[in-house]
Amino acid sequence: MSASAIKACVLPLCLVALAALPVVLSQRAPISRDTARAEVIIYTPHNEQIRREFADGFAKWHAAKYGQTAEVIWNTPGGTSEIRKMLEANVIAALRNGVPVGGNADLVFGGGSYEYTQFKKELSYGVEPDVRKGRIVEQVPFEQSALDAIYGENKVGDATLYDPDRYWFGTALSGFGIVYNRKCLRTLGLEDPTHWEDLTDARLRGWITLVNPSQSGSVTTAFEAILQRLGWDRGWQIIRRMAANSRSIASSAPKVPLDVVAGDAAAGPSIDFYGRFEEQAVADAGDPDRIGYIDPKGETVIDPDPIALLANAPHRATALHFIEFCLSDEGQALWQFAARHGAPGLGPEEFELRRMPVRRDFIARMLPQFRDKVDPFLLASAVENPDPNARAFIPILFSALCADRRASLHAAWKAITEHPAYPKDHALVTAADVTDPTLHAMLLAFDAMPTAQSPDGAIALDSPKGRAAIRDGWLKSKWKSAKLWDVNSAPAEELRRAWGEFFEGQYTAIVEASAQ
Repeated sequence: MSASAIKACVLPLCLVALAALPVVLSQRAPISRDTARAEVIIYTPHNEQIRREFADGFAKWHAAKYGQTAEVIWNTPGGTSEIRKMLEANVIAALRNGVPVGGNADLVFGGGSYEYTQFKKELSYGVEPDVRKGRIVEQVPFEQSALDAIYGENKVGDATLYDPDRYWFGTALSGFGIVYNRKCLRTLGLEDPTHWEDLTDARLRGWITLVNPSQSGSVTTAFEAILQRLGWDRGWQIIRRMAANSRSIASSAPKVPLDVVAGDAAAGPSIDFYGRFEEQAVADAGDPDRIGYIDPKGETVIDPDPIALLANAPHRATALHFIEFCLSDEGQALWQFAARHGAPGLGPEEFELRRMPVRRDFIARMLPQFRDKVDPFLLASAVENPDPNARAFIPILFSALCADRRASLHAAWKAITEHPAYPKDHALVTAADVTDPTLHAMLLAFDAMPTAQSPDGAIALDSPKGRAAIRDGWLKSKWKSAKLWDVNSAPAEELRRAWGEFFEGQYTAIVEASAQ
């Protein structure tokens, strides 16, 4: 067997083994369906503070409402994208072996709504007529009247609050912004950031921390907001310069604010509650002005943070109770109330989570008690002329231009920003901002985008029509018969490799131009 074949077999088996981990770990207390004790096993990307408050809150709520103690067994294998890849591998393995899908855990809780639209998609194994199909998650039998009572209109900006087919349900709302360290910024001679382009300032070279969107659905959503709100060309100019300024590329969203708090980075993109939580923690420790967080006005998006029932959940009844708890007053209060100071019986015990609840009626009744006096339904707005294909290219392009070749990217950016004609008092500098012919050419090369081959020739990424064609032809494999890529390779990986070679060539040319 070839090395590539061995790798193809071993990786899914490893992922399946990881998927079974919570069941193995829970052998200290075997799965039980007795009336004295309830268990629920949950995959989540949520941080320790959220896990702690929701486990404790659910235990108390469940005992009061159902007369049982309840324990949450958490499994935290990574970001939501990583969880999805693991669960997809689990489903395919079950279909291949002809056994029921799932059965290892009950819920997946947290992450952006995009990943949950992928969770609900039907997966298949085999070829006609012997095709086996299954899903990661299953429908929850909520009545529409109950959903209407919980959510009201199923809309926040241009996002839905729950899946109309009842495969997932928003439990909170997330914004995406910038967390920053004022002490570091002042040392660099910079003010507080107010817009994404502030993170492109050359003085921040080596001072930005990012997360790889290939490993985090929430960070992909943040980057998508930049592209949708500011446009494809300007959006990638910003993302590329942020990447060029980066000191590190993390694998999960919570790492960004931790780096900023530690002073290892001056700023970075962050989910709102991670940024606000660290801002509050540092303030409570006696340093109220060091850490800040901001949602760039008109440049972000409000997205639901869902929960979904996994197929063949071993503790289905308790899992449904946990969903019920998340949408109750007790669950919603955990997101925004001050610790130990909420309404009677409501709020977190120790950690202030600083997230936005999802229920309109709860916000209307309880807003005066929120730590952040913010109504997300007033902040949210729909994107004009959204590009439904933009998101699909974010992980591929980011890997090709940055994650796979950070040294080359940094060398090209260093050559550009240290050119004598580079403006030192601008944040976002493009070729249109300079007159020096060499620097002008270097910036054009830096912002150039690759093309993709089609049966009729090369197609550019610079138009919605072009992106739609490339997504259909490559990522959805409609051009498979044209033999544009190796049949043994994934089309996305072929694009990543080819585009990486393109960016490597651009960076090399920039460095060479600077030496002339």
